[in-house]
Amino acid sequence: MSEITKSTVQLVGGCFCGQVRYRIRAPLRSARSCHCSRCRKAFSGAGSAYAEVEPGSFAWESGEDQLRRYATAPGWGLCFCGTCGTTLCGTEGERVHGVTLGSVDGDAGVAIEMHLFVGSKASWDHIGGSAPQFDEFPPAAS
Repeated sequence: MSEITKSTVQLVGGCFCGQVRYRIRAPLRSARSCHCSRCRKAFSGAGSAYAEVEPGSFAWESGEDQLRRYATAPGWGLCFCGTCGTTLCGTEGERVHGVTLGSVDGDAGVAIEMHLFVGSKASWDHIGGSAPQFDEFPPAAS
């Protein structure tokens, strides 16, 4: 099996109705799931499933005019399809910071590395897997 390089990675994804499509030309990284009340609302589920994109590797392929943007905090936001409502990505300023793993077609090439804000998860949420769980943000790496 040959080594995957940034130039050979081609991930594609989009929204439920198919109007918005994107392409990513580098491996995703830092996959995580956040279980806070805000992510439960934004992602309509137990929490988010999200991974960061390499700067410069993400491009909208179609439907960018269908996007709606929502500022979640100063300098941060979410983009979703204005037709079907699929949450597609998170933004930092004007740049796409990461994508929702459910919007990636096929295998996203990552596994959830950590669960955040499990101290405020919903009572009906039962987290599986072996990824570490943090009540809030994980401690900073030294």
